[in-house]
Amino acid sequence: MSEVHQIHNQDPNAGAEQRKAIWKTFWILLVLTTLEFVIAFTVPHGTLKVSVFIVMTIVKAFYIVGEFMHLKHETKSLIWSILVPIVFVAWLILALLLEGHAIFEAIFD
Repeated sequence: MSEVHQIHNQDPNAGAEQRKAIWKTFWILLVLTTLEFVIAFTVPHGTLKVSVFIVMTIVKAFYIVGEFMHLKHETKSLIWSILVPIVFVAWLILALLLEGHAIFEAIFD
């Protein structure tokens, strides 16, 4: 007994929507990375430059998590249960850095 294998013609537009989403993600991340490079080589070092890099890094991180980890397709309660602890951890790190700097200045001044 022989099996008959049928060859199906694939529709060339079958994955068009997914390819469009992938290219959109590519271009958005490319533009953000290009902006980071432009800022790195044109803006003088200081608080503004560091702040812009931190904000752009957070934007890229949220976009990457939303796209590649599919978080943007989840329920809002799951998204908030992930974002709220991240905000508190970032606040904790900032508070520890500021307090550590203040203690360092108090001890060594």
